[in-house]
Amino acid sequence: MGARRLWVDRLIEQPLSSRLVAVPLALIVVITVVDLQLPTTVHLGPFLVVAPALTASMAGTRTTAAVAALTVAAQVLIAVFHGGLTTANHVAQIIALTMLSALVVFLQFMLERRSRALSRVRSVAEVAQRVLLRPPPRRIGPLRVAWLYLAAEDETQIGGDLFAVARAARPATRVVIGDVRGKGLASIGEASMVLGAFREGAHRYAALPDLTAALEDSVCRNLEEAATEHDLGEHFITALVLDIPDQDPHAVMINCGHPPPLLVHDHQVTTLHPRRPTPPLGMCELPVPARRTDPFTFETGDMLVLYTDGVIEARSPAGHFYPLAERVASFPATSPDALLHHIHNDLLTHIGDQPADDTALLIIKRSPTHHPQLPHITAHTLNDQPLTRRGRAPAG
Repeated sequence: MGARRLWVDRLIEQPLSSRLVAVPLALIVVITVVDLQLPTTVHLGPFLVVAPALTASMAGTRTTAAVAALTVAAQVLIAVFHGGLTTANHVAQIIALTMLSALVVFLQFMLERRSRALSRVRSVAEVAQRVLLRPPPRRIGPLRVAWLYLAAEDETQIGGDLFAVARAARPATRVVIGDVRGKGLASIGEASMVLGAFREGAHRYAALPDLTAALEDSVCRNLEEAATEHDLGEHFITALVLDIPDQDPHAVMINCGHPPPLLVHDHQVTTLHPRRPTPPLGMCELPVPARRTDPFTFETGDMLVLYTDGVIEARSPAGHFYPLAERVASFPATSPDALLHHIHNDLLTHIGDQPADDTALLIIKRSPTHHPQLPHITAHTLNDQPLTRRGRAPAG
């Protein structure tokens, strides 16, 4: 996809650049002809430097060098017809024009070199992101999945937000979403650490508290190696871990200091606040209470919106935070892809620029299976209240 897009972009840009190069060539001709028509006391030759400068803004190094050579040749031609090459003024103009043209070509060469290096970095970062995150399948068990990842550092395309979906040993799906303290390349080590432990433990541990304990143990054992001398002792990872059975609508979650998920059900959006929150992963020196699960009901047609704080802490130019729950309630929730598309566009409009923090969104919908399920449900209204029995907010 990326290679094809790059090829199409070049195909579109090349004819346009070829036409635009005619502008500096025309300038060389016009300046040369006008200078030859003027008295010898008037010199327009110095304006020829505009030609290679314009070319550098629309073409590559070779084309810029060719135009620069034509520029110097034009200045030599003007000197021949206006007193000869031995005239001190013309010699000075030729030398100055040659030096300036060479400088323009050198700067263009350095710019192209940097652009190629940046392109390689982006390609490597894109591959690293896919290897690290392993984008979940669009469908896993009875669940349909859509996801979005926006890195704060655009050149890297990767940061400290993480998510993964894996099958458990029994007919169930395990999900994790998390946020490493910090952003960009410095947080990749911790993110890979959590994802590796989750993918290994999702199949091994039958109970969600045991899986979460394994994540904490892995983080504590490896966090010291990932810490830098500037951030020593300040690393932690917020995480939300879920267990969603295939046939049973009763799911459970453990929230380790992460923003609570949104449940879209029966024209309502409910924030699933944890009744038994636990500290973030990596708080190794603090006593960790017994990890207990928070149950909630996830029926056919329901959707879960999992996100990192980069979404809800995204500020508008006026300084307002992004109201995710309210916006989700206002969007038609027909499918995970459609809802994700609405949130993505609305979030970028709200920010008005690139995100200041890494941002991840994971939307999961339970679809009908071969066994009888409850009816399909969509969401339109907001009911943001703590969890009660079976994960539903009280009426009213």
